[in-house]
Amino acid sequence: MKKVMNNERLTTTAQRAINGFSILVAIVLGVKFNISVGIIYLILNYTLNIARRLWDLNNVIRNMNRIFGDARDMTTILQLKPEVAEASGAKKLIARRGGICFNDVVFGHKDVEQALFNNLSLKIKPGEKIGLVGPSGGGKTTLTKLLLRFMDVQAGTITIDGQDIAGVTQQSLRSAIAYVPQEPLMFHRSLMDNIRYGQLDASDEAVVACAKQANAHSFIVELPDGYDTLVGERGTKLSGGQRQRIAIARAMLKNAPLLVLDEATSALDSESEVLIQDALWKLMKDRTAIVIAHRLSTIQKMDRIVVLDEGTIVEQGSHKELLARNGAYAKLWQHQSGGFVE
Repeated sequence: MKKVMNNERLTTTAQRAINGFSILVAIVLGVKFNISVGIIYLILNYTLNIARRLWDLNNVIRNMNRIFGDARDMTTILQLKPEVAEASGAKKLIARRGGICFNDVVFGHKDVEQALFNNLSLKIKPGEKIGLVGPSGGGKTTLTKLLLRFMDVQAGTITIDGQDIAGVTQQSLRSAIAYVPQEPLMFHRSLMDNIRYGQLDASDEAVVACAKQANAHSFIVELPDGYDTLVGERGTKLSGGQRQRIAIARAMLKNAPLLVLDEATSALDSESEVLIQDALWKLMKDRTAIVIAHRLSTIQKMDRIVVLDEGTIVEQGSHKELLARNGAYAKLWQHQSGGFVE
């Protein structure tokens, strides 16, 4: 940016210098050769016009250099190969019931010698709501990334309705899963377009309806441009809670059979969280859902709660069952509730 500004300053200075030099030459010629004022004006006019065209050409060349530079950067990006390759002859995933199975999964990050998951197995029934809890770094988010095939398992399999996700197209896999991450992805487009990204052919009315369910409509209509408001790069013009509500509205609009919520309400204040809890339960109805939460109050009504610690399932059961065992989950609950145990 500084280089461009410096070039523009140099161009302006040089143009002024040429204009001044042209005027000086015209005056000298007029005095020395006794040229009439009309001829001097004509010479000066032609000189300035030629100078103007030369500087226009200079601007074109400078813009072309900038475009070629951008094209070079874009070409570099397009030539990058994805870390997770599509399987040869991959088929379209057909997710009807939404049963998920992690079968003896082994996975470890490249920069860590010890594997995070060693033969981890977890079966999630169709329509079951699972809460994933545990200390930070326990593998909760990694497990969902493996399900979405942002990364591949090193051994074992992950299946959806009996279909190994390694053998299906990534597009069909991710179309079957509505994913709300902790840091929602926002595009520098309008709020309407950001929500509609969940279903590109959705009507404006459907977008607004989902925004209302996600408790986003109220703050959107207060903005000067309403649903036409541009959110800025990565949603910088919105607060964290507002971005999460937009992401939840997008997931509602997608209407996928599988749902993954990774700390989807972490940036919401208590009042907003209460308002959208009912909407989230409506969203999860008749769907298989995996919900990651550090705030345990958000997952206590789940069908099953799975406690992960250092890549190992240390406990699983309902909220009441886990409290009765007085194990890892009960300690987490007591810590968050100030010692109160139901």
